Amino acid sequence: MARWVRFRRADTGAEGFGTLHGDGSVQPHLGDMFVDASPAGEPLPLAMVTLLAPVRPGRFVGLWNNYRALAERQGNAIPEAPLWFLKAPGSVVGPGEAIRTPPGYTGRVLYEGELGLVIGRRVHDADEAEAERAIFGLTCVNDVTALDLLNADPSFPQWARAKSPDSFGPVGPCIATGLDWPALRVTVALNGRIRQDYPCSDMILPPARIVSAISREMTLEPGDLIACGTSLGALPMRAGMEVAVTIGGIGTLANVFEATPWAR
Repeated sequence: MARWVRFRRADTGAEGFGTLHGDGSVQPHLGDMFVDASPAGEPLPLAMVTLLAPVRPGRFVGLWNNYRALAERQGNAIPEAPLWFLKAPGSVVGPGEAIRTPPGYTGRVLYEGELGLVIGRRVHDADEAEAERAIFGLTCVNDVTALDLLNADPSFPQWARAKSPDSFGPVGPCIATGLDWPALRVTVALNGRIRQDYPCSDMILPPARIVSAISREMTLEPGDLIACGTSLGALPMRAGMEVAVTIGGIGTLANVFEATPWAR
């Protein structure tokens, strides 16, 4: 198991990537995280770096209605194929960065804690075995949603617009390899109070099937990110709240919701 991070050095401002160690240090690497990374230089104390989003995806895919408990609660049919949408890659921010609403937006903003799949190799029209090999690792995702933009026009649900504002895609703190995804749980706390707590084993379509199905319609490249959907407990945030998504083996992705003055 490894925990891969991207970071910015406090002393030089230089950005890099490496592995996060249990002793509170980051081992810098050179090369390509997904292909030929090799250790380089001395480990850096966490106090010397700022953790960034561990991946900068070219494609950021999100799933809807992919957990049985939520589908049952909402009366949704169980899907046979992924129901997916695209979030703008520019929505991605890292741990500790603020979530901000678009200027003038006065509606509700939801957190949605999710398991994220990071693609590590090019995959196209793949079967499930090939798709599983293409998953480099797992991360935490907060699929933030401007709920009142989604159905602002009754003739056209605006999924991309509602989910793509700048800062609406917190990811991190790392990409963990070697985890057994069905054994994981996603928890989300608002100001320390648990609001979501659900098992990944309740997923309707498992990761390999998701990647396989999407790869038949869209080629996936190293660094692309797929958020597997959320379950019960996604609620609106209020300005000043800290939202923390935690998955065992990956860590905690914490961000503060700093609404614009128009959305307080």
